[in-house]
This record gives sequence, C-alpha cells and structure tokens, in this order.
Amino acid sequence: MIHLLTSPRTTRTVRGLIGTVADAVRSVIAPASLVEEQAPAVETVPDPVDVLAADELPPVEQIEAAAREYERAADQARRADRGKRAAKKVLDKLPAGIYGTWRVFRTPSSRQTPDLAEITRIFKANNLGPVPMKPCAPSLKVELVEVAPMDVETLAGVAA
Repeated sequence: MIHLLTSPRTTRTVRGLIGTVADAVRSVIAPASLVEEQAPAVETVPDPVDVLAADELPPVEQIEAAAREYERAADQARRADRGKRAAKKVLDKLPAGIYGTWRVFRTPSSRQTPDLAEITRIFKANNLGPVPMKPCAPSLKVELVEVAPMDVETLAGVAA
C-alpha cells in the first residue's frame, strides 16, 4: 500500500537503504556470506624463445633462492612505490622553494612518449584506420606453492 503513495525513485532509494542495512547486519553476523568465492583467473602467456632447455636448468635450490629473492625485492619495490606516491602527493602541491633542509624544485624531463591523442587525430583525418598497437612485455610472477611430499615409490614411478 505504501508504494502507491511514493514515487518510483523514493521506492528505489528506500529499497537501496534496506539493502545497505541488510548488508551491514550480515557483515556483523556472517561476514563470509558477503564474499562470493571466485577463483582468480590467471592468464598466462607462452614462454619467451630464449628460455633454458631442460638439460640447462640450474639446481632447484638455486631456482627457489632466486624466486624467493625476486618476491622479496618485488615486495620491497611495491612498498617503496607506495611510500613514494604518498610523499609525491604532498610534494607535488608545493611551490618551488626551500623547506627546512630540503629544496623542492622541478626540472624538465628528457624522456618522451608518443602523443596518442594527436596520433589518433592524424589517423582519423587521413582515414588510416585504428592506431596500430603492440602488447607490452609479459610480467614475470612468482608464488610459493604447497608441494605434497612424495614417497620413494612415487619418485621411482616418475623416473621410469
């Protein structure tokens, strides 16, 4: 009966408010019910052409050490990048000058990047079709996996 007295917009707003309240109650009572389990889809690309052959592979211990070091360094780089972005957010707003013992200033960059907007405009003006693009290099990822212990019989079966 109340829906006859209210506009459709009010009904949607009230329905949204009720949904928000219901989600808040569920988050206290059963927070896991709000999370939908979805296995993350990991897209992989083929190996580059210059990978080592099976007989050229280093020992597994050396590979594990390299992967461990890569993961540690990548984690440090992510942390450092987050810290750098947070500091840059503050420093970008400052005019050039000396602040305490730090001089803040800007210099021109020597790097250049293609002006995609201008390139696209030129392609459209000359009816050249879409701007040709090429994919970036694939990212190297490592992750620690659980390995089930193998017994001697299993290893003998694999070796045979």
